[in-house]
Amino acid sequence: MTTMADLLAAELRREPGRPFLTWYDETTGERVELSVTTYANWVAKTASLLVEEHELEKGDTLLVDLPAHWLGPVFLGAAWSAGLVVAFPATEPFPGAAAPSPAAVVCGPAGLDRWAPLADELPVLACSLLPMGVRFAEPLPAGVHDVGVEVWGQPDAFTAWDPPSGDDAALVLDDGSVTQDELWSPWSTATAGRSSSTGGDRLLTVANPASPPGVATFVEPLVTGGSLVLVSGAEQPRLDAVAQAERTVRRVG
Repeated sequence: MTTMADLLAAELRREPGRPFLTWYDETTGERVELSVTTYANWVAKTASLLVEEHELEKGDTLLVDLPAHWLGPVFLGAAWSAGLVVAFPATEPFPGAAAPSPAAVVCGPAGLDRWAPLADELPVLACSLLPMGVRFAEPLPAGVHDVGVEVWGQPDAFTAWDPPSGDDAALVLDDGSVTQDELWSPWSTATAGRSSSTGGDRLLTVANPASPPGVATFVEPLVTGGSLVLVSGAEQPRLDAVAQAERTVRRVG
């Protein structure tokens, strides 16, 4: 049995300062790199935001509507640390699940028109997607919560009062739900022969980790002790250059 908390704790013991998630936005020139420690810190703050500020409980559904961005894996990690079930909005050609009504929604600027009308019924958390995860420059619709305002005051450590187990649902897709154990199992054999001092591959992807087809690009390096380089808006020559500069081993997604 393995949970998100177990995986993060293992990586923090093994090599906390190594790069875990690197994100390139070729439309803005932005590059963000999170070490294992920094990623774990963001996950803890975000999990506390979801649980302590917005009173989400284990088994609640968090709908994640974020583009390919470093905050996507942060919200996935936070949700699974708290025992929440992640769902994605229905999009073509990869429809999300016919999931239960979400207990909360997190979105970027592009999702505000769609989700802000629900702010009277459930927490709608919006991410500006500006550098360093800062607040929106303009006022948000009434009732919408600005992650860039609320997350910074959260603690740097999170312990679930009702910890999830490997049997708890973690993800809901169009063909059913996936437990935490089932999330990690495709790559669990890859870790069996790995010593505590060695890690997995450094992977390159253009797929959105916060989407049905892309979630595996984040889960694999998390389980295998690898790292992910996520690139948005790049043509093939630029992808080749990033792969060489970041010394990625292979491309996934």
